[in-house]
Amino acid sequence: MSKYSFEFKKKVVDAYLHGEGGYTYLAEKYGVKNRRQVLNWVHYYKELGDAGLRRSRKTDQYTFEFKLSVVESYLSSELSYQELALSLGINNNALIGRWVNEFRIAGPDALRPRKRGCKTTLGKQSRSHTPAEDPVNMDTSVEHVKELEDELLRLRLENAFFKRTEEIAFRGRSKNERTARVINSLRRQFKLKDLLSYTGMPKATFMYWQKRFDRENPDKKLEEMILTIREDNKDYGYRRMLGALRNQGYMVNKKKVQRIMQKLGLQVTSFTRKSRKYSSYKGRVGTVAPNRIRRRFKTHIPHQKITTDTTEFKYYEIDPKGHMTMHKLYLDPFMDMCNGEILSFGIDKHPSAKNVMDALEQAIEITSDCPYRRTFHSDQGWAYQMKAYTNRLKEARIFQSMSRKGCCLDNSVMENFFGLLKQKIYYGVVYYSYEELKSEIERYIKYYNEQRIKERLGWMSPVQYRLTLLAA
Repeated sequence: MSKYSFEFKKKVVDAYLHGEGGYTYLAEKYGVKNRRQVLNWVHYYKELGDAGLRRSRKTDQYTFEFKLSVVESYLSSELSYQELALSLGINNNALIGRWVNEFRIAGPDALRPRKRGCKTTLGKQSRSHTPAEDPVNMDTSVEHVKELEDELLRLRLENAFFKRTEEIAFRGRSKNERTARVINSLRRQFKLKDLLSYTGMPKATFMYWQKRFDRENPDKKLEEMILTIREDNKDYGYRRMLGALRNQGYMVNKKKVQRIMQKLGLQVTSFTRKSRKYSSYKGRVGTVAPNRIRRRFKTHIPHQKITTDTTEFKYYEIDPKGHMTMHKLYLDPFMDMCNGEILSFGIDKHPSAKNVMDALEQAIEITSDCPYRRTFHSDQGWAYQMKAYTNRLKEARIFQSMSRKGCCLDNSVMENFFGLLKQKIYYGVVYYSYEELKSEIERYIKYYNEQRIKERLGWMSPVQYRLTLLAA
């Protein structure tokens, strides 16, 4: 019989999709031992619907050739166990992990089917029974009996405390309050002096917390506001949550916000496994401009310093033969260093000059209101060395600046944006079409410009900060 029913799994998944909390919070709320179980239910439901939550009663037998192909697919790609299991229709992704480990230890032969049954023991002599040894003289002194009783009491206390601290009712509180509540719940089984001696808690501390057990939650209103903000901003950690609360008039310490978000299970745990970085450098194919920025990224003048770069994403499609094939998408954004706003961007299936030039034209038009001479910074990629790009900047009387060869820190502003973008919408997520990935990138860039607040900008979004500067 399945430990969790289909109705229970569906209830937990619906709670997550409606934004009631994170994986850890929902696991504690519904009594699921492992937060990973909730994460798996959500992923299987997104990929397979209700069928992903129903337990399969059939036992699949996988051939040696199939196991070997799965292991080779995992080792030659960047898919996780779960992503590969979903793509191949394997219900248990732990199987793939076991096959990979066996392959790494013993090679392909470890994946071959084994003969079942016990090993034959014919020809082996049975072990002769050793005669019973003489009973050992036991110590029955009063001191020894007292030591045994104390050891038994300590073990009983340790077992009782372990069981109680694993219960949901005692989680999400301060250490002293949690310990005092456990002691209070065990007073019918043990003496108070024994409980205090085992925990090392002073009696005055226990009495202090005992008087506060029935008090109302003083942070109830603040917790509700945090949950409300988190519904619209899934990637907010405690720092940005603090800024959002202060923008709404709540003056609260950042450690308190961090403690409440840990209690509610709202920590941001973005998947950080990175793929190979795209490199547009093909040597010197045109004009290499000097490094005019020289890591002086800060400016209070909008549209004066602009930076750009190219990055790649991967998505998957199923060909007519039913095979899953990998494709790539390329993003070329232009960012204002003043407030970090993405002014324009181009998206294409190939790293093309047209994609870069279209985004450049939009950026030049948007920044034409700058009263000072502008500077456009980039790395030494082939697209930024071509004559069409450099001549267009000269026509608009724009300085061109380039990073030094192989020095990504010279363009760290754009590299930071790429890392943030991929952590929020790309790492740990598999996209199965070009349009799906493109629309998600466009949605996040709009959210990044208009809603995502930054501490450096006084807890304002890039667009709000630019409008504030222009109004001053």
